[in-house]
Amino acid sequence: MKGFFQLISSAEFYRLFSRFSPLAGEEIAAAAGLGRVVVADSLRAGEPLPPFSRSTMDGFAVRARDTFGCSESEPALLEIIGEIAMGYPGTEFTLKPGQAVHIWTGGELPHRGDAVVMVEYTHLLDDRTVEIFRPVAPTENVIRAGEDFEQGAEIIPQQRPLRPQDLGVLAGLGITSLHVHRLPRVGIISTGDELVAPDQPLAPGKIRDINSTTLAALVTEAGGIPACYGIIEDNLEKMLTVCEQALAENDMLLLSGGSSVGRRDFTLQVLEGLHDSELLAHGVAIRPGKPTLLAARGNKAVFGLPGHVASAMVVFYLFVRPLLRLFSGLAPTHGLTEIPVICGEQIPSLTGREEYVRVSLEKNNHDMLPIATPVYGKSGLLRPLVAADGLLVIGRDVEGLDRNARARALLFP
Repeated sequence: MKGFFQLISSAEFYRLFSRFSPLAGEEIAAAAGLGRVVVADSLRAGEPLPPFSRSTMDGFAVRARDTFGCSESEPALLEIIGEIAMGYPGTEFTLKPGQAVHIWTGGELPHRGDAVVMVEYTHLLDDRTVEIFRPVAPTENVIRAGEDFEQGAEIIPQQRPLRPQDLGVLAGLGITSLHVHRLPRVGIISTGDELVAPDQPLAPGKIRDINSTTLAALVTEAGGIPACYGIIEDNLEKMLTVCEQALAENDMLLLSGGSSVGRRDFTLQVLEGLHDSELLAHGVAIRPGKPTLLAARGNKAVFGLPGHVASAMVVFYLFVRPLLRLFSGLAPTHGLTEIPVICGEQIPSLTGREEYVRVSLEKNNHDMLPIATPVYGKSGLLRPLVAADGLLVIGRDVEGLDRNARARALLFP
């Protein structure tokens, strides 16, 4: 068991994720697969795409060799033996030397045809004869059968969310159902005697619960399914009861508030009191977010998050989001866009903890990199969160950053 604030590094915290594994799979319609991750090393084509060689231009399907050497002054004269419309079989025709077939965009090439001459480079002498003014090379203006995907070829690499274009390819290959990782369900509980629901009037000493709404949106943004269990006052027995229910119904539980050391803080006791749970960490060397807790029950995770929403968001992006991605079948990274920036002013920092500073970004007229300016404010203030574009990262052993120093920033989605 880990005691109060036995700080571990971010790297050590990430290594704790090795005890968790992706969620089991479920069958869904392929058309509903946007953002989902397939339970397999990769998806492979069961047939070639396209299934036949087809024209990409209106014109004439030919044997390329019959056009070699032709020009406007010496056109090739070919016999027209028919017409291939889009959607009709082209292999009913077999080209012999000196023959061509009138073809439309998307039409299937005739047997032994290997190129298409654009209609702009042709002239009809009569219904049965066409002049070709420009030679074509084999496969010119043609998409070959299997040119997109050969049968058995990998369609989509592993551990990647399905995108709209991926779903289009699956439809083209006739794949209508998928075995994908189940979306993680996340229970959310806010704790504290001072909290009331957003739709309630404020009594003296009370504040409205912000964290439940914010965390639910963050879970949805990360691809999970949030379930809010309301506000639980600082009552250990009631907290244990609701947490047991939430953990039974979900893959992850987020407890907001009560993770620091104090007389009325019950989160640590709750995590230790959950049946068959194991406390993995209490304290991580980051700022903000030091009093973060993590416990496990089998393949289910319980996070104790700081009560201040700014700190809770940092912990969510750094640790909760990677574990949600792992549950969903993705690599356990935060998945945020990381960019190089220029510090707009000197930013102080103490060594010993990684620091994540809220920053706004603006265009730099003298450099390709954007300028990152800290958005300062006390930990309980909300305006800095609205004004910030992301988090500037200061390393654990770095004593602040100078003005115009290069740094890296994690962009909010």
